[in-house]
Amino acid sequence: MGDINNYWTSPPDRMVHGGMGRCDITILQPPFEVDARGLPGNDAVRAREFARSFGAVDEVLEELGARPANEVLYPAERADLDVILAGAWGNVLGISDPALADNGNNTPLLYEVGRLREQFPDARIVGRVEVDCGESHTEDIVWLPDGAMFHASGWPGMDPWELAGDPHAVAAALGITDQMLEDIDVDLDAEPEEVEWADFVSLALGEADPWSWPQPEASVFRVRHTETYTRRMERLFIPGD
Repeated sequence: MGDINNYWTSPPDRMVHGGMGRCDITILQPPFEVDARGLPGNDAVRAREFARSFGAVDEVLEELGARPANEVLYPAERADLDVILAGAWGNVLGISDPALADNGNNTPLLYEVGRLREQFPDARIVGRVEVDCGESHTEDIVWLPDGAMFHASGWPGMDPWELAGDPHAVAAALGITDQMLEDIDVDLDAEPEEVEWADFVSLALGEADPWSWPQPEASVFRVRHTETYTRRMERLFIPGD
């Protein structure tokens, strides 16, 4: 197919540098105590609408079927960066988008979760992003309906590190005990670069985490990202082009 995204300057078959792990946002609306394996099937119409409304997306261009939500997208060439996952499973919405990846110059996850909080003020919103830029860079966030939140962004094991909000307040609001933290080897009082924040934020979803199981399935879409996000991905994944 031709290059349907006119914001890119590199060709669709250009090899992508670096690698990507999780790159997802989950919106858990009440009731919060659900098991992802028992969620309703994906509503493809709602999923498309959610993808279309996502801040990083300019337009949904094509639906590419469905795949298990736990199958992480691994872009190999530039055209793969236009592919996202979105799901609408009853009271749970989710999106996985490579546009959320960053190398520390911006905080796209924080920005997009902030936008989603305005749209879903009663939801528990959780985001996790990991990208390999020679070294791993992570960005993680939890934002609760009562306003408690924390956001962490940086390079594990290295300074500098950006930490905002209060992870202790989030843990207390969710009933996350010291024993639960000890079980996953997380010390919230350690230096931020030494904490596995993705493991901590996963506790905020618990069994409701749709990205940890082969069920449910998510819709796959090819999209045109906004110009801002396209340029950012090009700098991150196709340096020197």
